[in-house]
Amino acid sequence: MTSQPKSVPLVAPGHTRPVTHLSFSPMQDDGAYLLVSSCKDGNPMLREWTGDWIGTFLGHKGAVWSTKLSPDTSRAVSGSADFTAKVWDTYSGGVLHSFPHNHIVRTVAISPSATHIITGGQEKIVRIFDLRRPDAEPELLCDVGTTAHNGTVKSVVWIGEHTAATAGEDGMLKWWDLRTRKQITSLTWPGPVTSMEYSIPTSRLVLTSGKSVAFIPALPNTAPTHSLTLSYQPSSASLHPIWKDRFVTGSMDDEWVRMHDINGEEKDILKGHHGPVHCVEFSPDGEIYASGSGTSYDLS
Repeated sequence: MTSQPKSVPLVAPGHTRPVTHLSFSPMQDDGAYLLVSSCKDGNPMLREWTGDWIGTFLGHKGAVWSTKLSPDTSRAVSGSADFTAKVWDTYSGGVLHSFPHNHIVRTVAISPSATHIITGGQEKIVRIFDLRRPDAEPELLCDVGTTAHNGTVKSVVWIGEHTAATAGEDGMLKWWDLRTRKQITSLTWPGPVTSMEYSIPTSRLVLTSGKSVAFIPALPNTAPTHSLTLSYQPSSASLHPIWKDRFVTGSMDDEWVRMHDINGEEKDILKGHHGPVHCVEFSPDGEIYASGSGTSYDLS
């Protein structure tokens, strides 16, 4: 594992309640990328990769649990405790669409072409909305009945144009064919899935459950899964997108961000937060990583 200088965090203030989720955009043609943060204050924020504030998306009436950007950064989608998912114009900050749900929306994803979104949450249902026909009823991803999972859906990700992956508190990771709306295959963990993110540069899903971190091929059965058991329960984990030899974690049990090598050995601890660390995310070039806690997040 290549050595690095000691990380010095840059604090990005602005939120007034705990930060729940962080997501970087893909690298843009000019080499830049953006960062969007979700927060219990209900106001997702868009920032430059440097942490400089660009704007705040105003319109939710409850905590925002998940926000993600389209590949070209022109759109953002957010899921909230106000029982809605919203699609935003990132240039104007205006709401383009608002899709009502029957319970809290915990996770969202947007297609590579930015024509569809996927949502999941407390209803255990995964919906697909067509942004070209926003008034149409959503389609459902389900194998039996109308639910996709037997517990809260904690994460949905879009893999290419035709595949989605969903993970829930039922300990299940499921892959879906978006053309047929049918389940392809699944993996099971003994406890609830606490987080799952799609690392596009590495073609891996990074999943946490209990004290486990798993690095899973984004498309099933294309490579072996690499799993580790840590000495603590990570709340979130992110794999270095270039070197693939290290990952960062946060934990709800302390205020630290940890760096591990790919075999699980702890290499660094960053002690900059003043509360549990809800989320971590590497930038697409691997030069920085962001971590979210109380009312701000750090870039390291």
